[in-house]
Amino acid sequence: MDPLLGSRIVWTILLVSCCSRTVRSSIIYKVQEEQPPNTLIGSLAADQGLPDSGHLYKLEMGSPYLRVDGKTGDIFTTETPIDRETLKDCQNLFEGEPCKLEFEVSITDLMQNHGTRLLEGKIEVLDINDNTPQFSSPILTLSIPENTLLGALFPIPLATDRDSGRNGIANYELMVGTEGQGLFGLQVAEEQEEKQPQLIVMGNLDREQKDSYDLNIKVEDGGSPPRYSSALLRISITDANDNLPKFEKPQYEAELLENSPVGHSVLQVKANDSDMGPNGEIDYSFHQAVDVVQRLLRLDRTSGVISVKGLVDREEITTLRFYVIARDKGPIPKSSKTLVIIHVKDQNDNAPTIEIRGIGLVIHQDGVANISEDMPIGTPVALVQVSDRDEGENAVVTCVVAGDVPFQLKPASESASEKKRKYFLQTTTPLDYELVKQYRIEIVAVDSGNPALSSTNSLKVQVTDINDNVPVFSPSLFQVDFFENNKPGDRVLDVVATDADSGTNAELTYSIILDPSTKGLFEINEDTGEVKAKNQLDREHRERYEFVVAAADKGVPSLRGTATVVVRVLDRNDNDPKFMLNGYSFSVLENMPPLSPVGMVTVIDSDKGENAHVHLSVEPDNGKFVIQNGSGTILSSISFDREKESTYTFRLKAIDGGDPPRSSYVGVTINVLDENDNAPYITRPSNSSYNHLAPFTSPDTRVEKVEAEDIDTGPNAELVFSIIGGNPHELFRISPSDGEITLVKEILRKHIGLHRLVVKVSDKGKPPRHTTALVHIFVNETISNITMVEALVGHSLYTPLDTDIAGDPDYSQATQRSNILYGSLAGIAGVIVVIVVVMVIRYYLQKEAKSGYQAGKKENKDLYAPKQGPKGNKGKKGKKGKAPKPAKPLEEDEEASLQKGLKFNLINDGVNDSPRIHLPLNYPPGSPDLGRHYRSNSPLPSIQLQPQSPSASKKHQAVQDLPATNTFVGTGDNTSTGSDQYSDYSYKANPPKYSNKQVSDLCQTSL
Repeated sequence: MDPLLGSRIVWTILLVSCCSRTVRSSIIYKVQEEQPPNTLIGSLAADQGLPDSGHLYKLEMGSPYLRVDGKTGDIFTTETPIDRETLKDCQNLFEGEPCKLEFEVSITDLMQNHGTRLLEGKIEVLDINDNTPQFSSPILTLSIPENTLLGALFPIPLATDRDSGRNGIANYELMVGTEGQGLFGLQVAEEQEEKQPQLIVMGNLDREQKDSYDLNIKVEDGGSPPRYSSALLRISITDANDNLPKFEKPQYEAELLENSPVGHSVLQVKANDSDMGPNGEIDYSFHQAVDVVQRLLRLDRTSGVISVKGLVDREEITTLRFYVIARDKGPIPKSSKTLVIIHVKDQNDNAPTIEIRGIGLVIHQDGVANISEDMPIGTPVALVQVSDRDEGENAVVTCVVAGDVPFQLKPASESASEKKRKYFLQTTTPLDYELVKQYRIEIVAVDSGNPALSSTNSLKVQVTDINDNVPVFSPSLFQVDFFENNKPGDRVLDVVATDADSGTNAELTYSIILDPSTKGLFEINEDTGEVKAKNQLDREHRERYEFVVAAADKGVPSLRGTATVVVRVLDRNDNDPKFMLNGYSFSVLENMPPLSPVGMVTVIDSDKGENAHVHLSVEPDNGKFVIQNGSGTILSSISFDREKESTYTFRLKAIDGGDPPRSSYVGVTINVLDENDNAPYITRPSNSSYNHLAPFTSPDTRVEKVEAEDIDTGPNAELVFSIIGGNPHELFRISPSDGEITLVKEILRKHIGLHRLVVKVSDKGKPPRHTTALVHIFVNETISNITMVEALVGHSLYTPLDTDIAGDPDYSQATQRSNILYGSLAGIAGVIVVIVVVMVIRYYLQKEAKSGYQAGKKENKDLYAPKQGPKGNKGKKGKKGKAPKPAKPLEEDEEASLQKGLKFNLINDGVNDSPRIHLPLNYPPGSPDLGRHYRSNSPLPSIQLQPQSPSASKKHQAVQDLPATNTFVGTGDNTSTGSDQYSDYSYKANPPKYSNKQVSDLCQTSL
């Protein structure tokens, strides 16, 4: 495409004569067809010197092919392409006639309100080569008689091209091939502005040798680049037909009155043929006639008479132009053609047409024009175009406004033709909305035909009120309750505003004034004022929303009123009660009284009202725990004993008061902490057992180990061992941590005998609890008399704990007595020898077998000394003349000692009391009846056991337990166990089985 043709070409013949409201102008633009959208065709402001600001340009005619920029007046193509071949006004153009598209543009002064002007113009649509030339058929047939003279011409059917000018048909080309070489040629003749291809006979044709030839003919237009097509030209060789038919006239013309009846004869074409017979008979037919010709006219094939076939309307077509061919009926027919032109004459058969459309800022809709009451006089309300499809006097139209209305018609353009006139319908007086709200304007148009035809059209003018009233909400404050957990799109409320104006000034558009706190939560129907929730509301997040709604009218300028909306979000039971922790663990001391608080839980419910009223309960409800609903305090219904059960586990259920209710659970663990409510108890050794220790045992030798247990835990079960009595010589020591007793010093003579260690076992509780154990250690080389040792241990159990039992109690007295004897009998050798021998023997006998004694008490009589006879043979002693005091019976001394030993209280545990023996109140299950055992086997006096119930306030009063494993009868080995008849019961002496004298005699016998 030539780029110059694609650009804007302005041909202006401008005669601009500006008055107050009319513009006389003639504007012609040229543009190529098929231009893309938004191609600039022309600029009215620039081309005509019109202002490019403060004016409104509006396309009044020319759509859908054109659009106009409202500010600059630039004319552009649209999405609908301009196709020259399909434009209605360019359908029946003759060669060389321009194709023009008319347009109208109104100009409104927005600044000074000088009214509206109208510009009229035409756009000449230039042809582009967008159509390919085509033959009427892909196979063309031509008959040539044999023996035709060389140089004879035969016309070839024409090709057609919808383009025009140089884009039309430019050339024909014949391709004869090998079989037609030298026989045929092509000549293109210019005939009545057409290129007529003619076949030239260049060689002799003989039908008997070849009766047909197939040639190709090509047609090409003059476009750039050119377009072309081809067809098969089939030549048939026939017998001779010498003369062609000849028309009497080279061209026929006639006039036809529109609306002529069917069958009306228009004209007759006539041709003559000099041949005879069928060669001279002529047949007439249309040649390359368009569809409208064949639809409106009939050609008699024999007579050549052309008559009316259909309704002829001059307003549809003004000229019919076509060719008629005359062809003889010879075997090889010959033909000729002539041009026929029929001019359709007008008849006053069309009434004037009145077209009313908006102009400038005034828009018409459904036959109604709206105009504000404050418009000045002379404001155009409509553009009235009056036209008549007839011509001449039949198209001269007179147009008036009927009735008494404040409107008149004023010519919009002085350059209009007689067939088409344009008027402004404008006001003549001020309009008052309060007096007249609307007008019905009737326009009458009458043509000058005979008889005259007329038509009417009407326009409803709606006077609009100026926007001087603000929309008002009633009330100005809307309050609404709205449940949470709504669905998006649920209706909240309707707000309604009113406007005292009318029309668009009273048409309201509702909106919500943007507020960051409510953005995206609510929406309003701009037409109805219905407020909806866009999202789900959550009262627990926010329970009150406040926003402002506005109602704006559609006036110019728009006025707006506002109101406040308060949405109170109501609660739904959509939250479970929630414990503050996923699980609770409490620690409490044992022995707490019932209904003591053991812990507190906190439960919250984000809902409100009854939905947030939470009831707590214990599951499973076994009666051990209750919970206070007001405070969430867990109370115990029992007193805890860690030794029986140290951990309690249960669930708390929280259920709210909603409908339906919601609930949740939490696990609770109660850990019972230990209280020092149990004293240690001795598991080894028993109080009545003893260990044998040889005198030559080296220091740091393990002698015994005290083992104890405490059923408490923690520091309350950590034990400390100490020796609190029976170790005056500090011969032994005990490990504080494990209770192991070891020998500290070498054993001396004075250490020979029974040692009773009083061991205290204390826990580390606060306050601490303790128990006391007796550990008996018999220091001697051998154990020759087990019964004697058991008797000593038995007497030890009667001895108060503040009295030490540690070795031989007569060791110091024996030493002193020996010195006296040695001094007094030094003179008497024989006596001294005897006495020394006796004393030495006695000393060694005492060392081997030690009799019972009461530790720390001097004996008036030597329990083991032989009875002395009368001292009458001692001369010196007898000088005093005093009879010796009678000896105190041995039974009385021993009985007093035993009773003294039984006076201590085994139960009272007062602070000021001296240490006492504490025996276990309860033996572990399976322990033997030690009392029964020693009543049947022990030679010592039996002791009756009387149980005493421990005090209720001192649970586990016992401080020593003696398992059965530590209780057995000695068998003569180093460690022997004495009688276990002494227990944690109060002692009651039975009548002695043996007298004190018998015990003394038994000891003497042993010695």
